[in-house]
Amino acid sequence: MTGDGGARVLTDTLRRLADERGGVLGVVPGLVIDPGDGSWTPVTELVREPYTLLTELVDETAARWNAPRHVGAALFWKTYGYWHALPLALGWALGGRVPVMPFEATYFQVSPAGVTLGASRVRWDTGVAAVRGALEESQRPLVEAINALTKVGERTLWGSTAEAFAHPLTTIVPGDYMELLRLIGPPLDGLIEPAGDGYFRRTCCLWITLPGVEPCGSCCVLRPAAGSGGGSGD
Repeated sequence: MTGDGGARVLTDTLRRLADERGGVLGVVPGLVIDPGDGSWTPVTELVREPYTLLTELVDETAARWNAPRHVGAALFWKTYGYWHALPLALGWALGGRVPVMPFEATYFQVSPAGVTLGASRVRWDTGVAAVRGALEESQRPLVEAINALTKVGERTLWGSTAEAFAHPLTTIVPGDYMELLRLIGPPLDGLIEPAGDGYFRRTCCLWITLPGVEPCGSCCVLRPAAGSGGGSGD
């Protein structure tokens, strides 16, 4: 981390969040890790064809929920995408100092949070352009790999990323997530619809397709029908 005040505030926020969650957090609060201890795997391995490691993680997720592979892929991405986006969202909301973990320097390990992310180095930037660039650099390759492997639609996957910005900015640090998504533009803009103090997704994370589960509170199936005073359906 740098000595920048914004970086310290973000680190403190992530540490507090980790404490509230009993230490279960999908990103290292300080963001920077030493990958040499053997417990970390380069994220770049997930996009290496024929996607052997990605297949293992997707299949493990599918088996955990007794789900088809494509549903396991969507749920794996919902977890991974959330933890990757979290420091971007919080950094933007806490004054605009955005931590970018370069794709080739980012590592993960399987953890109680699903996965935990860290990077061997982090660069600090400002503004929404940094957020957009981080998504293009580090999320798009994975979205495309998951789509190629399992045929889950990219719009579905990007919907989880859009929620990964809306959720922390409504529950952790207040922030105008709709403005942020609008400024990011495609592929996130238009995938979240505000509703009172919360929001609805305009795509489904596929959790609802599992037997015997309740829909997420933000699920698109709960959106009011067109003409009922709520948002219109897609």
